[in-house]
Amino acid sequence: MIKRLIVICIAIISSSVFAQQGTASPYSFYGIGSLKFKGTVENRSMGGIGVYLDSIHLNLRNPASYVGKNVDAYPYDGESRPVKFSVAGTTSNVTLKGNSGEADGNSSTFDYIALSVPIGKFGFGFGLLPYTSVGYKLDDINGDNDLINRFRGEGGVNRVFAGLGYQISNKLSAGVDFNYNFGNIRNSAIEFAYTPEGDLVELQTREDSRSDLSGLNVNFGLAYKTKISEKLELSATATFAPESKLKSDNGRAISTIEVTTTGTETVLNTVEVDLDSQNLKSTDLTLPSRWSLGTGVGMPKSWFVGAEYTFQNTSNFSNPFYSNDVSSFENASQFSLGGFFIPDFDAFTGYFKRVVYRAGVNFANTGLVVKNESIKEFGISFGLGLPVGQRSRDPFSNLNLGVEIGKRGTTNNNLIQENFINFNVSLSLNSRWFRQKKYN
Repeated sequence: MIKRLIVICIAIISSSVFAQQGTASPYSFYGIGSLKFKGTVENRSMGGIGVYLDSIHLNLRNPASYVGKNVDAYPYDGESRPVKFSVAGTTSNVTLKGNSGEADGNSSTFDYIALSVPIGKFGFGFGLLPYTSVGYKLDDINGDNDLINRFRGEGGVNRVFAGLGYQISNKLSAGVDFNYNFGNIRNSAIEFAYTPEGDLVELQTREDSRSDLSGLNVNFGLAYKTKISEKLELSATATFAPESKLKSDNGRAISTIEVTTTGTETVLNTVEVDLDSQNLKSTDLTLPSRWSLGTGVGMPKSWFVGAEYTFQNTSNFSNPFYSNDVSSFENASQFSLGGFFIPDFDAFTGYFKRVVYRAGVNFANTGLVVKNESIKEFGISFGLGLPVGQRSRDPFSNLNLGVEIGKRGTTNNNLIQENFINFNVSLSLNSRWFRQKKYN
């Protein structure tokens, strides 16, 4: 197990060098970027629901999941729960559709690396994942096909989390995540000037801004599971993250640049903007509160269907350093529906009988309003959980594959509609670290 973890960690560190941009969405221009989904590939493949909790899969959406239930299947002999480790990445392809045409973009990103360790009635989890991502390249062209403005942005906020879960009873567990958020966002803007004859002026002015962000927040979770018949099991979950603050240390510079016909920008001189006089050198960003409720029913180790509703008080979001006149925020919400099916989890013959088949759908209002248009999102998802390793020794480890197809935004008021396809992959490993001795 340890050797496999080392190999996976090296692979993730190496691949992250070639996959720094986590989004190609023009809507990452607003706020602190596009909010990344906090959850596993298993969650995403079921429409984003986090209501299903078990002992062999991590669930990053609810810290109560760190406790899990005792595994009553071989080889754990009903005595202990496995240590769970998971790592994931995503490749996205997006078509940006506007009234004047279409363009394609793509991005690859590291999604998360996380570990959960059960200790008696407690469970401890920790890991690293992206919280927001910025990655846009926007050119504003007028009716005469002249370039008027150019906007560029990159960066985002990452999150290190550590959480603790506690098993209150056989049916109820609770938990809390402590998150440290950190990262930076870099933006640049050029307003192009032309001569009276319509020629591009040789020297242009570019504004560069940077924010270094950091701050703490917490997330509370409850999970309830009980038998409602001999074969059926009911699950219910709730999470709540109170409002918090991010500290933003800001800088801004104005540069004189020379732009070549190929678009290359050469900086000639730079002047730092005095942000202290504007009270913008150090600002606070409000992260809105968020809560979710979910419920579902299923037959253990066979099938499950669940639904989840999430609400975020996004109208309270504020970022005084990056203000504009065309965007605002309203409260965000999302409804997710999904589930899974396993033909025969304990089949001795027929590999695909032990495969987990997942599917889901979600509808969301992102909370972002641009030119009086609410930016909404719709997606459907499918996934497979493929058993890996030796079945006699390691029956619960699996390779998870998922695909999401959806759209975000609208073409109204000259906005952009994104049609996206996300390909997700994760490796979920389980190992028994703590075994009770039967003989002295």
